[in-house]
Amino acid sequence: MSALEVVELVVGDPPAAWREAGFTVDDAGIARVGTVRIRCTGSGESGILGWVVRGVDDPAELDGLATIVCDEPLAAADDHLNFATIVDHVVVMTPAIERTIAAFRAAGCVPRRERAAGSRDRPLRQMFLRAGEVIIEVVGPPTLPQDPERAGAPAAFWGIACTVSDIDGCAVVLGDRLGAVRDAVQPGRRIATLRHERLGVSVPIAFMS
Repeated sequence: MSALEVVELVVGDPPAAWREAGFTVDDAGIARVGTVRIRCTGSGESGILGWVVRGVDDPAELDGLATIVCDEPLAAADDHLNFATIVDHVVVMTPAIERTIAAFRAAGCVPRRERAAGSRDRPLRQMFLRAGEVIIEVVGPPTLPQDPERAGAPAAFWGIACTVSDIDGCAVVLGDRLGAVRDAVQPGRRIATLRHERLGVSVPIAFMS
């Protein structure tokens, strides 16, 4: 089995909202960020609705994440006013991290790294997997919730982070649409969070140097 690669992310936002966030979006509602297409459907639904991937035999392997499998080529990147060059990572939330990781292992994605996160009151585990150009960051509690209904809930998309070639230039272009630039968890990198809701973007987005 070849390794999973992310081809496209589908969002329900109007294309104009992503243009306000500094992305180049064509008349079909598509922004090409690195090798990944981001398709803005304008359906009004919130968040990442699903993704298109290649290198997977059975989309049911991906723990409830809405998945279409294709054999299409990867995108050729557009230039973006916000200086975005690639989708650095896609964040997936899950109540059962071992179950979700097992699903990705079956799809050919092997965890590369793990770290503890969250707080004393809400501890979290983060596990990182490579899917082509994109890192998939799977986040969940270190132990299963006691509530069986919560424990059995499927994984869900949460947000994305994009690498930018110039984080300070990104801050200038976006102005008050972007939060303060600060040091990232990753050594030597800096990060800022888009104030997405005020733009009509339903997907949390961070930009990283």
